[in-house]
Amino acid sequence: MNAPAGPTLVDGPVGPIEVLIDQPDSVRGIALVAHPHPLFGGANTNKVAYTLARTLRDLGYCALRPNFRGVGKTAGTHDQGQGETDDMLAVLDWARRNWPDAAGTTVLAGFSFGAYVQTRVAHRLADAGTPVKRMILVGTAAGHVEGARQYDTAAVGPDTLVIHGSKDETVPLQNVLAWAEPLEVPVVVVPGADHFFHARLHIIRDIINRASCECA
Repeated sequence: MNAPAGPTLVDGPVGPIEVLIDQPDSVRGIALVAHPHPLFGGANTNKVAYTLARTLRDLGYCALRPNFRGVGKTAGTHDQGQGETDDMLAVLDWARRNWPDAAGTTVLAGFSFGAYVQTRVAHRLADAGTPVKRMILVGTAAGHVEGARQYDTAAVGPDTLVIHGSKDETVPLQNVLAWAEPLEVPVVVVPGADHFFHARLHIIRDIINRASCECA
């Protein structure tokens, strides 16, 4: 029987990081799940982040959902993705120490702003010689403009699973296609889905499960 999600506090660069953990009976790897923008209500309880975590847990990954800075019991203030990247790496380092047998198999998953952060995390890990096994990006903020800031989502490998809604009103599908085209990264488009995948969360789960079977 899968262990229920439970919060814990992990030491981070500027203080504690609040993390929800979904742990299967047998851990095959570690999955780090990042939630949407904290300044617009994003938290680790977000339903897309929850769907990602539970889906990965059911695939045998110990799924960790940290709260970004300033959310819940996580210390600090919003840092436009820079400090958030440092915090995600701190949580992953903690997880690898606690589940050493699974440390070599890591999946990064993120939704919206969380997807943007995860591309930064992936580059940091690759530079350190510990690349991740897989990335899953949902509603990624590619080319998204917020005030005077544009989110320049980092390049990812062609095996990245990118999922986007055809009716995303926050990050237009065309933005994601323009980002993905030069990278030769396929984009799985969910017809009729908005940014938050209302009534279509099960489709995210099914896409991930099919992709997992193909990679097995």
